[in-house]
Amino acid sequence: MEIKRGTKSFYIGESEDQPLAEMTYVLSGGDLIIIDHTYVAEQLGGQGIGKRLLEEVTNWAREENKKIIPLCPYAKAQMEKNEAYHDLLAK
Repeated sequence: MEIKRGTKSFYIGESEDQPLAEMTYVLSGGDLIIIDHTYVAEQLGGQGIGKRLLEEVTNWAREENKKIIPLCPYAKAQMEKNEAYHDLLAK
């Protein structure tokens, strides 16, 4: 399944307005990405889609030299327990 980047999310589905899965974000200032929500439809559950969405967001953050504030409980938990993401957490 292809993950697409929209204007306010990374998502799977036909459109950003009706995703099957998404991780939404808000840009703050010049160098922060605030992850505020993760959603995965029931039929996609258990396939690691949330982790794939987070990987896309973190890859983008690295490319753009931005830090992340994970307000979404899922993203926060994943980023705090996985050392590979610690460099991206905003202090």
